[in-house]
Amino acid sequence: MTYDIKDINLAPEGEKKIKWVQRHMPVLESIKKEFEETKPFEGITIGSCLHLEPKTINLGLTLQAGGAEVVMTGCNPLSTQDDATAAGAKLGLNMYGWTGQTNEEYYEQLNKVLDYEPDIVIDDGADLIFLIHKERPELLEKLRGGCEETTTGIHRLKAMHHDNALKIPVMAVNDSYMKYLFDNRYGTGQSTFDSIMGTTNSVIAGQTVVVCGYGWCGRGIAMRADGLGANVIVTEVDPIRALEAKMDGYRVMTVQKALEEADIVVTATGNRDIISGDDFKHVKDGCMLANSGHFNVEINENDLAAQAVNRELLKPDIEGFEMPDGRNIYLLAGGRLVNLAGEHGQGHPAEIMDLSFAMQALSAKRLLNEDMEPGVYKTRDEVDTEIARLKLKAMGVEIDQLSQEQEKYMNSWDVGT
Repeated sequence: MTYDIKDINLAPEGEKKIKWVQRHMPVLESIKKEFEETKPFEGITIGSCLHLEPKTINLGLTLQAGGAEVVMTGCNPLSTQDDATAAGAKLGLNMYGWTGQTNEEYYEQLNKVLDYEPDIVIDDGADLIFLIHKERPELLEKLRGGCEETTTGIHRLKAMHHDNALKIPVMAVNDSYMKYLFDNRYGTGQSTFDSIMGTTNSVIAGQTVVVCGYGWCGRGIAMRADGLGANVIVTEVDPIRALEAKMDGYRVMTVQKALEEADIVVTATGNRDIISGDDFKHVKDGCMLANSGHFNVEINENDLAAQAVNRELLKPDIEGFEMPDGRNIYLLAGGRLVNLAGEHGQGHPAEIMDLSFAMQALSAKRLLNEDMEPGVYKTRDEVDTEIARLKLKAMGVEIDQLSQEQEKYMNSWDVGT
């Protein structure tokens, strides 16, 4: 076990946090017990680039229980929790990264993970996979495949595959039902407002909240804002999603019109320059801008700074920009992923990540058991179903089952009357 972290002496606090989340991740714990017996990853090295916090360390420990040598680094310079990485190192994981890394240090740690020549990589944003293909193609010969956690990463990987640039099979964990229906929707929705409220100490009720993007993350953010009493506006470029938002009861309009009313804006599109250039001329005085997309490209900070006559850090994770006409615009968490990068961001609840990381663990196992051509693969529906059953069982919930006659009826075309 090796590590390059902030302070190994922080481990005791991190271990307490890991024990807490383990109590709330029963599905992953059941998989861990199975892995301890079957050792599916014996002799295998798994490298990961994920948000380094207690729930993610628990995934690493699950893979370790299956016999893997696990190497972990962070996928965001501001989301790493240093006590969690210290605990991971103490528990035998190879840990690299600390909060507040420079961009150069971030890529140094990615390369340290790749120095282990992993058989499988688990990615959040596809940076490891992209780096292997672009700068370290010699690793492709040994690499069995990868698993991708987030929407942004899947977009990148599908683009690579379209251009015949992707040389490995990748499991699109983000596209599994048990990931996006729960992690993207309930996890992002709750954790976004946990962080915004903790950072700003602002009431959400009565505010106008603009949600840019109505994918599953945007749906969750809008739903939580609505539940907290906000007036919700949605912006979209996809006509179908825009229509869905309208029929879900939200107002739908263009970004510039929405900014004129917004008290809080949350971007969640996975694209760049959602608020940029002349958009800032339309922002209401006192508006707070936050991002819940993976990369810090959705709110163009450079454009905002160029138009401001003054900028000031008012408190941790709140930076004020004074505009020439006297308006003040506030950027939260530097435009990075607010639910993880902010001081009050702890990421999704453990009960939610239990589902996503269970899917990651089982997808990594599939890469070893099947000979797959390069491409982006959806997880199997039966795996989603099994994870759901395990979660319901842990929650003490019983559901009905179809009788043989009902199953025959549902699977027959000549059912008569």
